[in-house]
Amino acid sequence: MCDALGIVNFSGTNIRVRGMEDYRPIGAFSFLGRYRVIDFPISNMSNSGIDRIQVYIRRKPRSLTEHLGTGRHYNINSKRGKLHILFAEGKDENDIYNTDISAFLENMECIERAHNPYVVIAPSYMVYSANFDTLLQNHIDSGADITLLYHSVDNAKEAFLNCTTLNLNRQKGVLSLEPNRGNAKDRKIFMDTYIMKKDLFIELVKKAKSLSSMYTLADVVNAACNELDVRGISHRGFFASITDLESFYNANISLIDFKTATSLFDNENWPVYTRTNDSCPTQYFETADVKSSVVSNGCLIEGTIENSVIGRGCVIKKGAVVKNSVILPEAIIGENVTVDCQVVDKHAKIIHAKEIIGDPKRPGYIRREDTL
Repeated sequence: MCDALGIVNFSGTNIRVRGMEDYRPIGAFSFLGRYRVIDFPISNMSNSGIDRIQVYIRRKPRSLTEHLGTGRHYNINSKRGKLHILFAEGKDENDIYNTDISAFLENMECIERAHNPYVVIAPSYMVYSANFDTLLQNHIDSGADITLLYHSVDNAKEAFLNCTTLNLNRQKGVLSLEPNRGNAKDRKIFMDTYIMKKDLFIELVKKAKSLSSMYTLADVVNAACNELDVRGISHRGFFASITDLESFYNANISLIDFKTATSLFDNENWPVYTRTNDSCPTQYFETADVKSSVVSNGCLIEGTIENSVIGRGCVIKKGAVVKNSVILPEAIIGENVTVDCQVVDKHAKIIHAKEIIGDPKRPGYIRREDTL
């Protein structure tokens, strides 16, 4: 039993996914055809024994609140557990003031009322698997004030550019947090995941407000590195940070590979919970040709699909070719249409345009409910 309050934080003010975020927050993005991005941090908490979870939403809440519902589908203890949706009602038009600190301050009463002695804070825009119960025990045993989770990468020059990196000493102590500016390939990417005592968390939130109105939790932790014992702990396995359309596309496409997917879904005792959607199995017609793809249930497939992710209830008509693309639920690809390197949003219809081809390094985007 992980005796901690779980907090799922929203994405930073500098993160923006073109097109898709106009309709919903990143946590509500359809992922791998079946899940939403927020399913991963909540499932990690639920599987770790955290049964009181707060989810913070900053903008466009409808899609995410509909998906979360009461939280029962996350296997949270029905008697003692609770999934609490909290809104960060930023009243200022300037985004620099609408930080996670301002959201915590608005809902401080809910945080103070929680009886748990520790907090585990995870982001709603990152996909990974982690046992927070084990991490909390390591944090307690180490005697650290704050423990931060990080992932070592060797492609930081071209990826994770909107993320924060950790500078560590030889004892894994955190010297500082700084933005990834793409000037080195080997970096320790901070996974926006914190473990600390709840009282210290409240103290840091109030301190951040007194220091600067635009401070985030990462900023105040960085400022406290010289005063507190802040340590990093390495994460292994699949890790994706959804900070732009390219990273969303790459995360989905990479999980088509079975070996890569195994690094995220390799433990049958560590399920990823999501809201169930009862529908019929996908129908493959005689003209269908599907290779190296993830196809969700409820689809009608008559055309060709290669190296793509197809969401629930999609229709791929006869003669259509879908390659290297992420098709979100209920989209329709018409007859003899070719779609390559695209992210096609929900309920979009590509009927009249016969060829839409993008670049894998900068995939195209088809708007939600649009008709082409």
